[in-house]
Amino acid sequence: MKKLSPISLCIAFSVLSATGWAQSVVPMKGQSSQQTQADINECNSIAASQSASTSSTPSGGRVKGAAVGAAAGATAAQVRGNQHEEAYDRVDSDKQQDYRQNRAKETAAAGVVVGGSRQRQERRADEKTSQANTASAYSSCLQGKGYQVNP
Repeated sequence: MKKLSPISLCIAFSVLSATGWAQSVVPMKGQSSQQTQADINECNSIAASQSASTSSTPSGGRVKGAAVGAAAGATAAQVRGNQHEEAYDRVDSDKQQDYRQNRAKETAAAGVVVGGSRQRQERRADEKTSQANTASAYSSCLQGKGYQVNP
């Protein structure tokens, strides 16, 4: 059986690593291949558990957007009514209320779209940060165990 060179071994650990990151792990203290694989698995577990404990999923973006939109719509309707005070005062109070409610509904619908978009942006940013933190925890763990980690 052909013996693997250190470079081949390094590439093998890079491929065998379950991290999902394109990194190579080079043993610096003469660790065996079994020890290296055990350390890689342990550091994967540590990084994954840290990532799981610190991640939070933004929620409620659509509801918040709808609430802000409804408030803005009702306020804008009231302001418009005040700008045209003479005509607005001649309109029945039920019609005034309907107008304010309709404007609030329209802007609430727009707020749902804006709130959902912001929530998706926050989730994407949080996911990128989480991935970077997980990769950093993984690398730090292996470096602490005497390995060189190359991207």
